[in-house]
Amino acid sequence: MLFADVRGSTAIAERLSPEEYSRLIARFYGTAAHVIDDSDGIVDKFVGDEAVALFIPSFSENEPAANAIAAARALLEKAEVPLGVGVHAGKCFVGTVGEGDAFDFTALGDPVNATARLTSIAAAGEVLISAEAASRGGLDTADLEQRTLELRGREQTIDAWVAAA
Repeated sequence: MLFADVRGSTAIAERLSPEEYSRLIARFYGTAAHVIDDSDGIVDKFVGDEAVALFIPSFSENEPAANAIAAARALLEKAEVPLGVGVHAGKCFVGTVGEGDAFDFTALGDPVNATARLTSIAAAGEVLISAEAASRGGLDTADLEQRTLELRGREQTIDAWVAAA
């Protein structure tokens, strides 16, 4: 999973007209969609100023966590806006949820929630990569800062590596 959230969006929106802000977020969405697609991921959704992406094992010949890490770094490089990004790996439910007229294709489970929480504490220009994603993705952590994080609503801490573009 990858979540990418625009940092300082309230201040950015305050400085721009609604039309300018809309165009800026649209460009972020477009950039995110291209980067995610190029990394063999799929956009789960865009929510406000955030992009959510899934990296599913059967969608790529490469390790999904490696693809998510590559996409996170590329997003930091290519986006016109400051981002905080979280990457985590784990087993989730992926499929259609809902009933009646309220259907959505999404992912559910602890890894999704943990990824969202990692993203919420990532500073602008940071990618927080869980130890699980780093291990699965073969991330070289030799020069990266490690943090043990307490995530809101979660009993267990999570170890993460801090990476930039």
